[in-house]
Amino acid sequence: MADKDFDKPEDGDDVAATPADESAEPAGDADTEPDALTVDDILGAAQSDEAAVADAPEEEHDLLLDLKRVQAEYANYRRRTEDQREVEIARAKGAVAKGMLPVLDDLDRAEKHGDLEEGTVLAAIAEKTRAVVARLGVERYGAAGDAFDPQQHEAIFQAPTPGTTEPTILEVVEVGYRLGDLELRPAKVVVAVPAE
Repeated sequence: MADKDFDKPEDGDDVAATPADESAEPAGDADTEPDALTVDDILGAAQSDEAAVADAPEEEHDLLLDLKRVQAEYANYRRRTEDQREVEIARAKGAVAKGMLPVLDDLDRAEKHGDLEEGTVLAAIAEKTRAVVARLGVERYGAAGDAFDPQQHEAIFQAPTPGTTEPTILEVVEVGYRLGDLELRPAKVVVAVPAE
C-alpha cells in the first residue's frame, strides 16, 4: 500500500466541485426570503427609539405601530387585571373581617365583665382571635376623649357638657373597625357637646 500513489491535487490543479461542496441551502424553510421580518426583528425595532420607527419602510412602519399598539393594550390589560385582583382580595378580607366583628364585640364584653382572666382557656382563645384579625389588617378606632368626626363616628346621643369647646367622644358604645381604607363599621359614640 505504501507503493501506490494517490492523486492529490497540487497547488495549481483545479479541483472539481462535488455536489456536497456546492453551497448548501440555508437551514430551515426553503421558501424563507432573506429580507423577511421575524418577530424578534420587529420586537427589537419596536423597542428602539422613535426615530428608527419613523425611518422604517412603510410596511415595517405599519407593523411596528401595530406591535406598539398591541404592547400598550397588553400592558393596560395586565394593569387592570392586577388592580381588579387587589380589589377582590380586599373585598374577601373585608367579608371575613365583617363576620368576625360580632365575635370581637363578645370578647370585649367578656373582658369588661372579667371573664377573660389571664391563664384561662377563654383568654387564650380571645388572644388568638384578636391576633388573626390583626394579621388581616383590621384596626379598631374610637376612644373616649377623641375628637368627634362625623365621617368616622356615628353619634347615637349628644350630651351637653359644661367646659366642652368642641364635640368630643364621651363614651364609646360600639367600637369602629376599618380595614385599610375600607370602613367595616363606624364607631357608635356618645358625644359631649358645648353646653348653651
